[in-house]
Amino acid sequence: MKQALSAAAQGLRTFVSDVADGFFEITHNGFALLGLATVFAVLALLARPDLRQSGEDQLMGWLEARRDALKVATAEPAADPVELEPTALERTTAASPLDLPKQQAAIAYWLARKYRVAPEPLSVLVSEAYELGQRTKLEPTLILAIMAVESSFNPFAQSHVGAQGLMQVMTRVHGDKYESAGGTLTAFDPVTNMRVGVKVLLECISRAGSLEGGLRYYVGAANLQSDGGYASKVMAERARLDRVAHGQAVAPNASPGPTRDGSPSNAIETKKRPAEGEDKVALLSPAP
Repeated sequence: MKQALSAAAQGLRTFVSDVADGFFEITHNGFALLGLATVFAVLALLARPDLRQSGEDQLMGWLEARRDALKVATAEPAADPVELEPTALERTTAASPLDLPKQQAAIAYWLARKYRVAPEPLSVLVSEAYELGQRTKLEPTLILAIMAVESSFNPFAQSHVGAQGLMQVMTRVHGDKYESAGGTLTAFDPVTNMRVGVKVLLECISRAGSLEGGLRYYVGAANLQSDGGYASKVMAERARLDRVAHGQAVAPNASPGPTRDGSPSNAIETKKRPAEGEDKVALLSPAP
């Protein structure tokens, strides 16, 4: 029994020894072959410079490709050259007409159709006109009618004599009224222009003693024989807005009628034409 175990152990040692020797031989021969291959490759590259250059170019190309891929993977996202501001809504003059009372919404939609202006910004103007009307005892439809006649609701309108904004206020004359808002550039802020225009209108009405007379002062025709139909046009637009507010069907009229000097006008531009004596009227000079 002992002899059998001894023989088995001797056989196992012999097997392990043979495997180790074989592995060493194979590894030794493999390294030898690898060394020979390396030597032949070096000799070939020395003998053929073109092959060496080609190999170097391929290696550099691969390294550069890996470098660029690594840069793309680790680089931060590029900044948007026209990135929007998340606070833009704070300076946007717009609101949903659906949030307005029924009368105000009806007016906003009607004005939008007639003057081809979006109802959202008009909603803000209509709401502001009603608030100003409550504080000043002016009819909100009168305020809106003046804006319609003066600028067709273009907040950036400017006449050739310098009247600016929705209510075409002479900024160079009434600049002091904009000081509390930040300066005369706020003439192009729709709400600010409305408020300054209402201030000027109230001064004109007080100075004339009547609404119709105040409109003549406002348009700069107090010292003229005719206002060119301006007051009539404002009052007619006001009457249409009153009917709209009371739920009556009023077809929008694309023709705004004559301008303040009596000449035909389009729905975009309202002109203030200087006339003899106009430098004496309220619109061009503050009330004393």
